[in-house]
Amino acid sequence: MTETSAALAEPPPGHHPRRTLMALVLLGLAAAVPILMAPAGRGAGASIDRCGIPPELTSLGAPLPHTAQRLNAGQPLTIVALGSSSTEGVGATSPEFSYPSRLAAVLQARFPEVAIRVVNRGVSGELSPQMVARIERDVLPEHPDLVIWQLGTNSVLRDVDPAAEVEVARRGIGLLKAAGADVLLMDLQYAPAVLVHAGYREMLHVLSSVARSEDVPLFRRFAMMRHWAEDGQMALPVMLAVDRLHMSNASYDCLARQVARSIVLATRG
Repeated sequence: MTETSAALAEPPPGHHPRRTLMALVLLGLAAAVPILMAPAGRGAGASIDRCGIPPELTSLGAPLPHTAQRLNAGQPLTIVALGSSSTEGVGATSPEFSYPSRLAAVLQARFPEVAIRVVNRGVSGELSPQMVARIERDVLPEHPDLVIWQLGTNSVLRDVDPAAEVEVARRGIGLLKAAGADVLLMDLQYAPAVLVHAGYREMLHVLSSVARSEDVPLFRRFAMMRHWAEDGQMALPVMLAVDRLHMSNASYDCLARQVARSIVLATRG
């Protein structure tokens, strides 16, 4: 062994390996303390409720008196979901992941002593006049306490004049009210295939105006989904199916949870 290699192999006088190791450990802990004590946030990996929405979006803007009476009395509740493909559940991997199926499960868990039934009457591709034509055949025989009517998206996709939706919506609401059911309107889905049609803004305005004039609640699905996308809670590839139009299992589940929450808030006495 050369003098140089021997000098490298032997520790210098006064050198204590254990003390050196301890010093390095303490130095590492000192550096880690600011990280460990830093407040948790999105950047620090805090959990995010991807279904969450601002409080103002949970307000339906009008009561659900019949539904409230049934729930508060512990009486059986029947809900009919009327609509097109996003009610039927296109984009979900199976019917159990459609929003009406998930809504039934969420509400039943919230009200375990109440018999709750959610009937799916969504038909893919339908426009609002076709839905109204089915009310007497497909909806009223179920004796609904609440009808959630999802409408408007297909009219936008086919560039139907939004003004034409007004009279159709009013006629449908009148039929449902006359049968003693609460009516909850649900507006458009937020998706690239919808946003390329200029009429979506006016359709949103029309549906909001109809809800106010007819004194029925409106669930603002478009604003909810836009919030998810813009706030980073749910990226479009997660929120939408591969067609970039229909909702996914994840977003149908979140939709059901937020509809259930809005119903509960609207029925509290």
